[in-house]
Amino acid sequence: MNKTSRYCTAGRALSKVPEITVYFWIIKILTTAMGEATSDFLVFHTNKYLAVILGALGFLAAVALQFRVNRYIAWVYWLLVVMVSIFGTMVADVVHIVFGVPYYLSTTVFAFAVVATLTLWYRVEHTLSIHSIFTPRRELFYWSTVLATFALGTAAGDMTAATLHLGYLVSGIVFTILFVIPGVGYWLLGFNDIFAFWFAYIMTRPLGASFADWFDKPRSMTGLGYGTPIVSTILTLFILVFVAYVAISRVDVEPRSAQPLAAADTKQLEGEI
Repeated sequence: MNKTSRYCTAGRALSKVPEITVYFWIIKILTTAMGEATSDFLVFHTNKYLAVILGALGFLAAVALQFRVNRYIAWVYWLLVVMVSIFGTMVADVVHIVFGVPYYLSTTVFAFAVVATLTLWYRVEHTLSIHSIFTPRRELFYWSTVLATFALGTAAGDMTAATLHLGYLVSGIVFTILFVIPGVGYWLLGFNDIFAFWFAYIMTRPLGASFADWFDKPRSMTGLGYGTPIVSTILTLFILVFVAYVAISRVDVEPRSAQPLAAADTKQLEGEI
């Protein structure tokens, strides 16, 4: 095995995030929908202050667990994504409901936060590759970006549904189209893979949340009226099934084709191997 191949293999072995497969996107969208329904249930049907505190504690516990393990473990990774979804939704909702910040303004602020985080990440690490999350600092940048995208997606979804009066179903359809565009652009038009990934990743949040709201909100609010407890429970069961599958099959660990690491990644790995 030559030096480049050795670094590529080591980098993927050390990576603490999953390979991007169809199962990744399925679980990601399910977690965004589940986080929306669960957050709404906790905030509006229990003590909202206690709910936010519990959400923050759950999020911090999941962060500690993810940073404690030294490799990608499916249930640990997706537990943190779920907690980011729930807590990120609460943060965006608190900004609007408690502080009265309009959705268009919070969407703008969170969009700036995403751009600022990615810019700082690139300036420090010289790469935004999600295939090279094998140092604590890169992992911190990764999860900071994830949290910012969840807050942005929540605000954007609420803005289209409420401020722009599109309703939940139409909003869901709009964000589904926006989610598909970078994938088509990547495969057919040669879009940059990092841009395509993060654009699609951001769109999964309002996509999942819009459809969750459509199912659980009352008909008077353009929903189907099934309620947050039922929707949250069903989505949780689907997440458990898919996470169990990827954990057992390891389809998100063993890539079908290895991609060479960036120069910055190879240099970084020289100190890891």
